[in-house]
Amino acid sequence: MILVRHGETEGNVAKVLDTRVPGLPLTERGVAQAKSFGATLRTPPRRLFSSAALRARQTAGHVESVTGVSAEVLDGVYEVQVGELEGANSDAAHEMFQDVYRTWHLGRLDVRLPGGETGQEVLDRYLPELERLRQEFLIPGATAVGDILVVSHGAAMRLAGRAVGGVAPPFTTNNHLDNTETIELLPRYGGPDGRGEFRGWECVRWGRYTPPFEADIEPTADDPMG
Repeated sequence: MILVRHGETEGNVAKVLDTRVPGLPLTERGVAQAKSFGATLRTPPRRLFSSAALRARQTAGHVESVTGVSAEVLDGVYEVQVGELEGANSDAAHEMFQDVYRTWHLGRLDVRLPGGETGQEVLDRYLPELERLRQEFLIPGATAVGDILVVSHGAAMRLAGRAVGGVAPPFTTNNHLDNTETIELLPRYGGPDGRGEFRGWECVRWGRYTPPFEADIEPTADDPMG
């Protein structure tokens, strides 16, 4: 399962907290990033999905144009909804978002962004989509091969990766995802032949890093939604 952050948007450039669907479009650079991402895939994905946000649909559309794999929309994988902070780009707004977001990664999923979501609400809509895709496409013994690619959003992706991939803070809060960077999850199954019961996900890539995801890895640039 490859979760990929959308390409650069006008909101990213302006440092705007842009989370409400449909949201802002890709920049020209974001379009180029999406096309480049699709062109550098070793093999086309087996299936291609995106969130309903415009930037994710556009990114998936450009991947589709390169790979020939039709893009489909998933309802639950849109960005963390920031509520009253929507459209803000001030240092104070970014700090408020980061303070709440970090508490989620530390286990306080009940904390709510003002007028927005709690961390638990994000996971309650996001993780069932991943589970449905796993059960449909990534079961042991399946004859079809290829990755399942989901174009999504940085903050939601990192929270999901924290929840299911065994990656812990401060790595998860310090290491943001650049546009079109990925979190890659491998389903693990029990039994001597690896075809037994599902035993959870293993995170095999987080942006530029592969395991082990150490706490002392240098933090990446601070992008609140990355």
